[in-house]
Amino acid sequence: MATTDNDRTIKITLDDLAKVNVGERPGPIAPAAPGGKSYGTITDAADQVPATPEGRGSILLQAWFYLGMAGLLGALAGWAIAEPAFVDGTKLAEERWGNFWVVPLILTLMSLGFGVAESIVERSTKKAFLRGVLALPLGVILGFMFYFVANMLFATLLRIIFDLGAHSERNPALWIARGIAWAAFGAAGGVVYGIIGQSGKKGKYGVIGGMIGAGLGGMIFDPIALLTHGGGPSRAVGFALVGMATGVGMGLVESALKDRWLYVTAGPLAGKQFILYKPRTTIGSKQDCDIYLFKDSNILPEHASLELTGSRGQIRATGPVFLAGSTIQSRVLQDNDLLQIGRYSFRYKEKQRT
Repeated sequence: MATTDNDRTIKITLDDLAKVNVGERPGPIAPAAPGGKSYGTITDAADQVPATPEGRGSILLQAWFYLGMAGLLGALAGWAIAEPAFVDGTKLAEERWGNFWVVPLILTLMSLGFGVAESIVERSTKKAFLRGVLALPLGVILGFMFYFVANMLFATLLRIIFDLGAHSERNPALWIARGIAWAAFGAAGGVVYGIIGQSGKKGKYGVIGGMIGAGLGGMIFDPIALLTHGGGPSRAVGFALVGMATGVGMGLVESALKDRWLYVTAGPLAGKQFILYKPRTTIGSKQDCDIYLFKDSNILPEHASLELTGSRGQIRATGPVFLAGSTIQSRVLQDNDLLQIGRYSFRYKEKQRT
């Protein structure tokens, strides 16, 4: 049978390859002319995840700082309202509303501050308003409840101290007794903080931190009065320091005892940590979300959620969520995983269990 051209075998030798001129490596493709269509290149896939350098967090985003400021401002506001009606060292003191209201009012406004501070930092005005509406009556109720408890505790401790022979305001035993009584007010602030945050664990950390902070602040109340010779300014400084110490204590204890959290490494909230208390934490551009992401039109109202089941943390996405440059829809997270949602980057962290 005769052979045809289709049956011929093409042979390429090394000499043939040596004669091939490869030429210059092509440079980047020029952008399309104005008005023309651009269909992208094979390298465009790498650009789907925008590069977001890790930002340095502002001190304003640290819980110990904004809770401390909330306690300080709340205490000063309560003192300023009640001080004009406050009477020092007379029999009429018990009849003046300023003397009766000063401590409950201070605790009420401190609790209000603790309730709304985090929402203000996160730029969620709607959440701040709703939490403030709830915190105000809770502060009034718990303020008076803990006021009577603290007074009973202080009276009991004073009786014990006097029986032991300590009768001077310069005796440190009196300062310690006042600090123990003031710790009750810190506990009240922590209770409100937990109720507002809808978390028993958050409330527990708030109570522990509040008691430590208020107790330490209460112990320096009398030394401040001695240094400033008493009066309104003395009370202002003392109450302000108690309020600040309560908030700082709450923030530090909460941070020290956390076990799982998201740390914002890039974006408008860089440096903020979101401690994961709830079984399901929502993330999105809706202010009702647990983690509210603002100033990014690419983020959906509820963009993702993070679910805690036992020791496992799992993210579920309804919008684009990137992990190591790849989009994910559902993923069990490991410690130190870096997530990106729009212009925000989060590092998932877990406390190491021994």
